[in-house]
Amino acid sequence: MSPAPHAPRPAADGARRPSRWAPARWKPVGLLLAGALLATCCHAVLRWPRTDVVHRSTDAATGRYDDDSRHHAGLVRKRTLSGSTSYTLVVGRDPGLSYGHALPVSPYLAEQGVGDTDWTAAGVRVEFTTGHALFVPASAFTHGR
Repeated sequence: MSPAPHAPRPAADGARRPSRWAPARWKPVGLLLAGALLATCCHAVLRWPRTDVVHRSTDAATGRYDDDSRHHAGLVRKRTLSGSTSYTLVVGRDPGLSYGHALPVSPYLAEQGVGDTDWTAAGVRVEFTTGHALFVPASAFTHGR
């Protein structure tokens, strides 16, 4: 008669072998899964989405525009959890650059850096070190736009 399927079979020397489902056999698997979970959590924390201002400029002359506000321009870098990076030029009244007139900027231009920012009555001109320039007319960022 054969032993029951759930009972461990005796070894050749008569000693009983541990069951396939014994906790000692699953300990390495549990440690491996816990390590993988910890590594995934650490990766997510290190790559957590964040927004940084990599360049900032402020209009020195209040009263240059007809809304009598101080205006700010900045190059904002956004990193996502997946690792992608995007850049946006934001011009407006918010010093934190969380809202305003926004223009997407090529990552190549943004990573080369901003060379100069020129505020005029007609608008703001942002020149990159590559020689490329973006002009934002004053009508696009004055009066809370």
